Amino acid sequence: MKKVLIFDFGGSSGRALICSYENKSFVSAEIHRFANSPVTVDGKLCWNTDMLLKEIDKAIDKAQNYGFDAISVDTWGVDFALVDDGGNFVQKPVCYRDGRTDGLPQKLFESIPEKELYFRSGITQMQINTMYQLLAMKLREPEKLNSDCHLLMMPDLINYRLTGIMANEYTEATTTGLIDPRTKDWDWEIIDRLGLPKKIFGKIIMPGEKIGSLKAEYACQDIPVFAAPSHDTASAILAVPSSEKKFAYISCGTWALFGTELTEPVINDESFKSGLTNEGGYGGTTALLKNITGTWFLQECRKYFNSNGEIFTYNDMEAFARSAPPFIAKINPNDPTFLKSGDMPRKVVAYCEKTGQNKPKTIAQTLRVIYESLAAEFAVTLDDLERLTGNTYPAVYIFGGGSKDKFLCQLTADATGRIVVAGPAEATAIGNAMSALIALGEIKDAAEARAIVRRGSEVKEFLPDLSDGDGRR
Repeated sequence: MKKVLIFDFGGSSGRALICSYENKSFVSAEIHRFANSPVTVDGKLCWNTDMLLKEIDKAIDKAQNYGFDAISVDTWGVDFALVDDGGNFVQKPVCYRDGRTDGLPQKLFESIPEKELYFRSGITQMQINTMYQLLAMKLREPEKLNSDCHLLMMPDLINYRLTGIMANEYTEATTTGLIDPRTKDWDWEIIDRLGLPKKIFGKIIMPGEKIGSLKAEYACQDIPVFAAPSHDTASAILAVPSSEKKFAYISCGTWALFGTELTEPVINDESFKSGLTNEGGYGGTTALLKNITGTWFLQECRKYFNSNGEIFTYNDMEAFARSAPPFIAKINPNDPTFLKSGDMPRKVVAYCEKTGQNKPKTIAQTLRVIYESLAAEFAVTLDDLERLTGNTYPAVYIFGGGSKDKFLCQLTADATGRIVVAGPAEATAIGNAMSALIALGEIKDAAEARAIVRRGSEVKEFLPDLSDGDGRR
């Protein structure tokens, strides 16, 4: 029985877990957790990289007491560091919510049409994508891109810290918008056309490959460090408790990624119009999905309420939303207005006013508008997925932190007219660990991993309420 130490980083916290497969069951124990939030440095919203790396060291020290046979890492997408040959920072990671990319997509579309960019990468053009962050550097700090440096996405940076080896993991690399999904390598032509130096892009490795061994400073024995599906969404998909090969899911956290797993990308006029993106998945699969702003709304509302002396839990906010009358108004969750931190309740009211709708007048009404708008967007996305894939999905699997929100799960069931299967909440960490256990030979493949999750996870089903018609939108 082998154990793996996994690191799972999200936009608000990071943690380390010891995981194993024992007696036909998946076993995990969280050994270290810490906050993760951006800080302002030299006018930029940056990740506190020094702190994160120190927390990794603390976790490895704690893990020595448990023993472990491998390590793997997942993080969020799009953000990166630039380091020189000696591993020194040329650019520390900047948070994707920083304003340096404002307006850049529209500027680029003047020379390279949005549709062409989509058809090359299969990736929806969002200002947070790595490509636009690099273009922002090219415009404002070109000397950094001219340096002899290497682009390391967040999980690549951590893996480099652990092994001393620089490489770019595939699922995370797809979030740059610079990968050709057909070749599964960098799109060197578009990199040239964007005027980005080829030298910064490294070797692509696939999930499950060994990156290297843990540095001697951490361990005296040979401990392999494996590439997880290091984009957190890709790890989470590996833990979907579905017995069917064709399934629809929502990886629901700060972002809600609504999609399905396919063997090949879907890149055509309809997928472009629908805002569906093609991200890399485990085993060379494609995650055809839509990026929808998710529990970010609730996080920001809670932060605003608490800063004004009204201390609410997420359970409190769920109860408030339930108490408000339905269908006061509807927002577009992906409107750029909501991307940055701030007074989220005011932003929701302003959006309703701008679009000529009734304005929510209370906290409860504002929260109700958010909940219902997310569910309505989920329903539209399910329609798009079914139309484009030709598949019918009788259930929607919701996992991640949002799966614990019973009201959101029920509204999603009502809006989609489908059974919602909620859980596991820790899907990303589980999927990360499963990939390492497969690499170690403890588990056969993705199908067996999902069967293990299905047997061992507590999930809850929500049936659609069709009492007011078909239950949809």
